[in-house]
This record gives sequence, C-alpha cells and structure tokens, in this order.
Amino acid sequence: MDPVRNPYSPGAGQRPPELAGRESELAAFEVALDRLAAGQAERGLLLTGLRGVGKTVLLEEIRSMADQRGWVSAFVEADSDRPFRLLASRALTGSLRATSLRHRSSARLRSALRVFKSFSLQASPDGSIAVGIDVDPLDGRADSGDLELDLAELLVDLGEAAAGFGAGVLLLVDELQELPRSDVAALAGAAHRTNRLRLPVAVCGAGLPNLLTVLTGAKTYAERLFAYHRIEALAEPEAADALRLPTEALGVTWQPDALGYAIGAAKGYPYFLQVFGKRIWDGAPGPTSISAYDARAGVGEAQIELRHSFYGPRWERAAPAQKAYLAAMAAEVTADGTAPSGRVAARIGKPHKDLSANRDQLIRRGLIYAPARGLVAFTIPGMAAFIKDTTS
Repeated sequence: MDPVRNPYSPGAGQRPPELAGRESELAAFEVALDRLAAGQAERGLLLTGLRGVGKTVLLEEIRSMADQRGWVSAFVEADSDRPFRLLASRALTGSLRATSLRHRSSARLRSALRVFKSFSLQASPDGSIAVGIDVDPLDGRADSGDLELDLAELLVDLGEAAAGFGAGVLLLVDELQELPRSDVAALAGAAHRTNRLRLPVAVCGAGLPNLLTVLTGAKTYAERLFAYHRIEALAEPEAADALRLPTEALGVTWQPDALGYAIGAAKGYPYFLQVFGKRIWDGAPGPTSISAYDARAGVGEAQIELRHSFYGPRWERAAPAQKAYLAAMAAEVTADGTAPSGRVAARIGKPHKDLSANRDQLIRRGLIYAPARGLVAFTIPGMAAFIKDTTS
C-alpha cells in the first residue's frame, strides 16, 4: 500500500495515531490540573515502566493539556552529563517568552521573569539561555547556587504569577532516573515547597521501574509527593484499537487473524505495535485489506529491523564482562521477567559481590534494574530473547 499514507509512527516519544489504553492516566492529570487551578493541594504524577510502553508520549500529552489552559510548561529530558539547572532553564525559556507576550501587563509575572533570569544566569552567565526575555535579574532570588533553594524560589514566584492570570506551571522531567541524586533531591524539595503553599505548580516525571527507589533514596518523603502510575503493555482490546483504528480511518481493514497475529507478536508493547504496523502496511498489496500473510511477512521484517536498530546497538555497546552478566541474566529469567541475582552469579561462576560493579554499570546505563532485593530485570521488552538468540 501507499507508504505515504502509512498511519503508523514508530519513534522515540512519537505520538501514535491512536493513543489507546491510557485514559486513566490522562483523566487523573485532568483532575490534578482542575484541583491546582482551584487552589487545592495536589501531588505530581510519576509514570514508570519499561522502555517502549509510551511514557514519553504520555508526558507530551500531559504537557499539551496544560498548554491548552495557557500554563507555563517545560519538558526536560534528564541527562546525567548536563546540569539540571541548565536543562530546566532552556526548557522554560520558550514558554516563558510566549507567556510574557500574552500577559504584558502582569507586574507579578515581570518580577517572576527577573527571578528566572537570575536562575538561568547561574547556569549560563553569558545570558544566552534567556534570550528574548528582556528583564534584569532580581538579585538575591534564585541565585544562591543551591539548586533546591533556587528552584523552589523560581517555582514559587512563577506559580504565584501564573495564579494571577488563572493559569499554572508544569515542569516535566523525562528519564528522571538519569539525574544525580542531589538533583533529584532538589526537584523533590522544590515540589514539596510549592505543594505546601497550594500553588498551581505541578512537577511530573517519567522513568524506569526503579524510579521510586531513586526518589526515596534522594528524599525520604518523596514517595508522598507524587501519584505513581505503572505503565504496562496494552491489553489485547487496546492493542487492537492501536492497530485497527488508524487504518480504518483510511478505508483499510485488518482481517481478524492478521490482527491477532500482529498483537501476539508485539505482546501489547506500544512501540512494537507501531514498528510492526508500519512494516505490515508498507508490504501489504492492499488496497483495502490486510491479510494474515501480510502480517506475518511484515512482522518478520520488523523483527529484523528491531534486532539491528533496537536491541543490537545496546548489546554491542556493552563491555565483555557486562555481556557475560546480561547473558547469564537472560538464561535465568523467570516467567515474571526477573532473574535472581544469586543464580546469575552462580551461572557466571563468581561471587555475587565481585559482579556488583558490572551490575551497577548496567543499571546506570538503563539496560537493567533491580525490582526488589536479590532480583534483576531487563528494562527493554524482549531483550532476554534477543540475547539468548545472539549467544546461542
């Protein structure tokens, strides 16, 4: 069929044509926005889950909801190699510039912009971040160099200003587990401050399943600051909608056995559904139906693509000792997706403590996580099967 009309959109953080199965998370955030706008205290939203389940897409959708209400919003992708202050300043600049144009008469907003200028100058003294925000910095506010104090002062002042024109402030942080512990602590502390003051400020984030452990390790009260949503693979009806509805809008139907085959191969993971759907569409002759033969051929091609572009690069970047650990994990994975770390060590033939450095490096790289004491698991769906196939 015509590849130009292909409705599927695989890609990191790319919104699928049909955002199926995420209604409860979006409804929860809608309530949170309403409560914050009404002056009620409300926890931020944290999304956790494996790679490829659509956490980034949900964060972008949440940001869109806030933008429609005229809120100041910033989307930060955490990076362990760059300071959070720098990332947050860059992310806020565009939204603040647009907000300042809409609310030129707000004296409180102008004061908050001066605080933002002070905050951003700590990250970039040459002033290059806040280009287009033509105010002088406000000395003594958000410029101490202490991220927790400065971020709290910035969010408080922005929140108070936004409340004055019926809006709020949304700070979104993706890959939250990538932040250094001190930055996580600062973010949690700032969120705590604005929450206590009942300001219309929401701090939300997303990360791997070990995110709660990361947060509580940084601030002991962090688990009470956020509402946690574990994002799982889609159930069969939702996965069917994700594949079926986009093509039906174009006059193309899936034969039932074709749809069932594609859903089973993807195991409900949204990213895989998009990859498989795109390949199946491109290979199907059409013009108005997708057959089981089309589905099998497309899935086969997509699986080759995943081996080369999704799994392969992650495997190849691992050091030999890390590959040995991953291979042992893959061999010991149980039905629930976890592997007992003691059995991993026994398979390698080394004491558990001698492998802790490799395990910790793999956790920092986001390839594995520790769901509970004595257990490890892959962050990437299907990684164990790929490794078994590669090393057999």
